[in-house]
Amino acid sequence: MNKGSERGVTTKIVLDTMRFHAFHGVMQHEKQVGNEFEVSLTLEVDVTAAIESDSLADTINYADLYALVQAEMAIPSDLIEHVGGRILKRIKAEYPGVSRLEVRVAKLQPPVGGVVKSAEVVLTL
Repeated sequence: MNKGSERGVTTKIVLDTMRFHAFHGVMQHEKQVGNEFEVSLTLEVDVTAAIESDSLADTINYADLYALVQAEMAIPSDLIEHVGGRILKRIKAEYPGVSRLEVRVAKLQPPVGGVVKSAEVVLTL
């Protein structure tokens, strides 16, 4: 767990249920027509300075995180595991202060031959 210095504050930044139309999948029609996906992030990071300063420079900009995820979602992959792995690696590379990271990628109504709300992978670092 990541604790803020003197205050003992654990901070999680969560971007919940970002929605994208993307072209991930092993079936040809998924590559052509695409599908709806949801991505959620949970980052543990020390933002003690931002608590005191009220400055964006002392935290992680949510819009930048969204843009990072959007860019990765725009690159077609066969597997959502691969997409999630790319997102995880990029966040860790661009934000080394993140002490724990969870990336959830869900494909809505996946083509599995039955009714399924979503197929989801959860990667944690």
